[in-house]
Amino acid sequence: MNWLLLIIAGICEVGFAFCLGKAKFSSGNTANFWLLGFFFFLAVSMTLLYKATQVLPIGTAYAVWTGIGAAGTALLGILIFKEPAHFWRIFFLSTLIISIIGLKFVSN
Repeated sequence: MNWLLLIIAGICEVGFAFCLGKAKFSSGNTANFWLLGFFFFLAVSMTLLYKATQVLPIGTAYAVWTGIGAAGTALLGILIFKEPAHFWRIFFLSTLIISIIGLKFVSN
């Protein structure tokens, strides 16, 4: 259950980064809407991370949380914000994802 909370927390980290990116390109009420989304996802992400670290080791939980956030945000950047997707960027994103999966298997 704690791993599920941690994964959802990482996905919410991607959510708050996405909202921040959308707010950057918005103005007025639309930007405020995206900022509300940012704060919502931020609060949910931090709460779930806190709950997961009550059982999981902090080093592992934090690494997985930031890894999911980093990989997910980079993929959103490529797919939605049209950031470059060259070989080395995809290669290192893949190694990051493999490392996150590896941490799950070697952690209690």
